[in-house]
Amino acid sequence: MAKVYSGVDGIKAPEFMQDFDKYEKACDEYVEAVKACAKKNNPTCPEAGEEIYFPVADGNARYIVYNLKPVELIHLHVMDAWHFQYANRLTAKDVRNEIGRQQALAEIFGGKKNLVG
Repeated sequence: MAKVYSGVDGIKAPEFMQDFDKYEKACDEYVEAVKACAKKNNPTCPEAGEEIYFPVADGNARYIVYNLKPVELIHLHVMDAWHFQYANRLTAKDVRNEIGRQQALAEIFGGKKNLVG
């Protein structure tokens, strides 16, 4: 069973703003900070800091891989902040497969990693 954290101490998710461009930029900065934190705290896990996402309703449930032994994910509270109902059931193999799938899609679609949302 995976552990899913709601955030990182000291890194605050952005509040929604009426100016969507500013909000989107703040979200991107937040995601990059969480990725850097995961990589820094788990240097022996090559997948640490990778973003995975799952389509939900009209957007995505987005997570950063924190560790794979045991599986630990950080939920990204950005945009609609959807949750994937089976995130806590993901195994290391599932996470690696999802990373590979998303990298393959990014190659097909010209480097765009997050295709929806």
